[in-house]
Amino acid sequence: MGEHVEPLDRPVWASLTSLHAALAQGDALAKRYLPEINRFASARDDSDEALAALAALVQPADPVFVLQVPEIRIPPGLVASKTAKGVQMVAAALINAETGPDEVIPLGDADAQEMLALATLTEPGPFLRRTHRMGRFVGIRIGGRLAAMAGERFSFPGCTEVSGVCTHPDFRGRGLARRLSRHVAAGIAEHGDMAFLHAWRTNAAAIRLYESLGFRLRCEVNVAVLERQARP
Repeated sequence: MGEHVEPLDRPVWASLTSLHAALAQGDALAKRYLPEINRFASARDDSDEALAALAALVQPADPVFVLQVPEIRIPPGLVASKTAKGVQMVAAALINAETGPDEVIPLGDADAQEMLALATLTEPGPFLRRTHRMGRFVGIRIGGRLAAMAGERFSFPGCTEVSGVCTHPDFRGRGLARRLSRHVAAGIAEHGDMAFLHAWRTNAAAIRLYESLGFRLRCEVNVAVLERQARP
């Protein structure tokens, strides 16, 4: 049997084995998101069998992202092209939405290309052409352009992640990221879940922003980009 951990310690696995099961591929030992949805993957635990199953999900030129609290063991046959530390934060109190001069609008399939372009420009994290199907996304348009967006990513019973928060450089300094983050977190609370999120440990500005919204640090997380090892 695998080790017992808090779902928040392995949020990717918790999501892929529950509310995002329809977006997953893999087996009882390891799963990843469908390639058009996202690059995140997770082993059930750190057993040799689970790590081998994770390695089997990684194809050449198709890296996966692993995010978890436990130290990441690199499966045989894979290499880590990047490792980093992040922080996981949870909503410490009820977060309410705030009003502003620009309307917050829902985003969906019709906005997918613009969402991908904005995420590619600003790099809030892995974001592919169908990432928006992981949860509810909202945005603000200014002059017809998608100026900022935010949405939901990992989700399992009782918890939903705020993610994809980004603002086009032409519209920074207007508090759009703050407002959209609050909007998404408030929506999560309205559905009875606790909001959580991740940020790079070195991103002090983002951490300060989320603390000001009512999030508190839960723990550090480990992040690695795993690729199939090239044959000599």
